Amino acid sequence: MRNRWWAAPIVAGAAALLAACGSSGSPSTSTSTPANNGATSSAPTTQQGNSSSSASTTIMTHSTSKGTVLTNAQGKTLYWFAIDTATKSNCNGSCAQFWPPVTGTAAAASGTTLMHGFGTITRSDGSMQATYNGHPLYTYVGDTAPGQINGNGKNLSGGLWYAMTPSGAKLAAAPSGGSSSSSSGGGGYGY
Repeated sequence: MRNRWWAAPIVAGAAALLAACGSSGSPSTSTSTPANNGATSSAPTTQQGNSSSSASTTIMTHSTSKGTVLTNAQGKTLYWFAIDTATKSNCNGSCAQFWPPVTGTAAAASGTTLMHGFGTITRSDGSMQATYNGHPLYTYVGDTAPGQINGNGKNLSGGLWYAMTPSGAKLAAAPSGGSSSSSSGGGGYGY
């Protein structure tokens, strides 16, 4: 039942999550050099003996009314959690149901130039989570269409959430009314 839930918001992430479940339980981090001019010829992560490091997530950029944000291949905005560290996600359990972790390694889409590097951390469940600029990455279930930033500036699950920008700077807070077709697009997830 749990895997069916993951398949709905991020189909590509579900395969990476299942592949990452076989990774070792020891915490590890890895960082790559910044992607320049879309060049991603070297693997963003090299973990010893971990077959799940081959699972990859394509990262793109999208222009919003508040600025440019990073997105996954489906156009869903990527977020970072203010109380995470460069080596640990503090969003587990029910938090991760509302803020699904971006699993596997990350690579910039062809033609996408990003000034910071990608890496990975090992989550408490043993799966590999992608990072950018030292921040573990997530999507938000309140974003129902590509390019939405309904999770930006939210104070949920014990901390603030911000849309990830190419520079790593905080994106200005999303308008209270939002531009989504439904007013429950971001505010209905009080957990």
